Amino acid sequence: MHLPHQRGPLHDLPATPEAYDEVLASVTEVALARLTPEGNLEHPDCVDDIGDTSLGITSLLALAWQRTKDPRLPEAVGRSTDFHLRERVYTDDNPGYPNLRVRGSGFPYARYTLAPGAHPIGDWPSTVWALLQAVNLLDLADGLLTDEQTAALREMSRGYWRWLTEATFFNPQEAGNQAIGCVVGGLMLARHLPPEDAERIRAQAIALYVDEIRAHRVRDRGALLPPEHGGAYDNNYGPISLSFLAQAHRVSGERIFAEDGEALARYIDARLTVGGFDNGGPRYSEQHSGFESVLGLRYFGHRIGADLGRYRGDTRWGRHAVKPDGGVDGHFAWMLVWQIQDTTPWHRAPSTRPVRHQLRAGRVSVAFDSRMTPSLIEADGTYLLPAAVNRQHGFGPVVDGFLLCRPMGETRVRDVRADGLTAKLVTKPVVTRDHVLRHVQSLYVTDGTRLWTTVAVERLPGAPYLLAGLPYVADDAEGLRRIADADVTSAGDLWLTHPAAAGPEFFDARADTTQQLAAFALAADPRGYGNPDEGWSHLVASTAIEATPAPGAPDDLDVFAVRYGGSGELFEPTFDRVAEGLRVRTEAFTAVIGDPAGDDRGEPTLTLRP
Repeated sequence: MHLPHQRGPLHDLPATPEAYDEVLASVTEVALARLTPEGNLEHPDCVDDIGDTSLGITSLLALAWQRTKDPRLPEAVGRSTDFHLRERVYTDDNPGYPNLRVRGSGFPYARYTLAPGAHPIGDWPSTVWALLQAVNLLDLADGLLTDEQTAALREMSRGYWRWLTEATFFNPQEAGNQAIGCVVGGLMLARHLPPEDAERIRAQAIALYVDEIRAHRVRDRGALLPPEHGGAYDNNYGPISLSFLAQAHRVSGERIFAEDGEALARYIDARLTVGGFDNGGPRYSEQHSGFESVLGLRYFGHRIGADLGRYRGDTRWGRHAVKPDGGVDGHFAWMLVWQIQDTTPWHRAPSTRPVRHQLRAGRVSVAFDSRMTPSLIEADGTYLLPAAVNRQHGFGPVVDGFLLCRPMGETRVRDVRADGLTAKLVTKPVVTRDHVLRHVQSLYVTDGTRLWTTVAVERLPGAPYLLAGLPYVADDAEGLRRIADADVTSAGDLWLTHPAAAGPEFFDARADTTQQLAAFALAADPRGYGNPDEGWSHLVASTAIEATPAPGAPDDLDVFAVRYGGSGELFEPTFDRVAEGLRVRTEAFTAVIGDPAGDDRGEPTLTLRP
């Protein structure tokens, strides 16, 4: 089976003006055929996320007219604008909506679902989305809308802003992408108001960003990030937040949006594998955005000099939102408008500077979590997740069922490059179950095709082994294919083990399921609301690659050595003590891992040569 939502790098989609004109031409033909006598442009099967969709198609038609002057479009834009103003603007409180601060305000808002009380919790983001569609249309209205329509659209947008910021609690779902989107709506609305009103709303929007979003950022992997549905980052919504930060900077020029966008972009670059695979987040785990991410990845990838476009998105949504039948949906259409208007080119070359939470070269990458334990390993098109044993997750030595990867003190990192080799040494103080302090030193070396991992730790009792990953997916022509084994070689013995027990808390890689489905099965709340990362943390055991200590290590050490990739090649590393520390010799390099005590600043040393 293949992962359903991660299909291809987003920068592989053509981004020329001609390509975008083809997209708009296709939308135009569908929209003109769909337009009802009342002016409705909604997909006939649309039920949820409906409040902004007809207006979204209208804005795409307005953009198409501005670019082509197709004579069929002014009437369609006018009729569909009237439809939204007449049929999709609500001023009575939605029964059951829990987040009101003022009852009976009379301010307009958009509904997530049209039926009263059916699903009111989604009205806040739906109103943000409708505001963004409206301000886009105001930007494009010249020559299309009458003065009366423009005035009505402007007043509706004012009302949306007041409902979002006065009648309700701000950002009630604790979703950074929605909140930053609301700020963008205020910044864009201000451009259509008299100077005094414009300055007030602009100042209010920036204050909301500073006080309600920026002040609540969450730290992960050394970066401060806008919180997303109660977590630090979501691999679906995080890049969407990046797009909102890009638009906020484009509209306002405020440095704060550029600084925060660059920080988020560097974080995304560090956690992404070379092949663009990522998983994790408080909401959707493996589901990825498509066109909604393009603006941010392209804009900030260019600013920081990194190939963020390798992000593997859902290319079914590569141009615009679609329904299951493939039909165009106007939801999130403002992102397509913005990415067409923005002419920033993709930056396609990887950043060359060492990054603490990433090792990357060629077709090999390791993404590290906040504890400097690998969260993803990619080697030559195969991807491994942290394995689980006895409710503990990670990569590292296991002794008596206890995984040694959680640091008890400062974790030190050393990066070295030499003649086509890229290496990272991670030194962690850890404690065993019986409170004995150990220093675990993990050396990662790659030549761009293979990855060598050497883990050294003071001699452990019993029969220790290295937990070396959960084989999960591999690249093929159709996307990311689920796997149950991987090309891994060990200097010691090597096993591929599977959980002996059955149940949702045991993940067997041979089963016909995905990490996302397994994680939601363990989450406390319903899918779409629960936290799959939290659910996955309840995993007791998983399929795992396990390696025993390598022979020939110094008597006072257990040394584990595995190689990812390079099937069939000889792998007989040797280990010996030298004055500088532990010398490791493989078929491709010689490295010396310095003593854990480190240099005069306590930093362990690493030397490397072919």
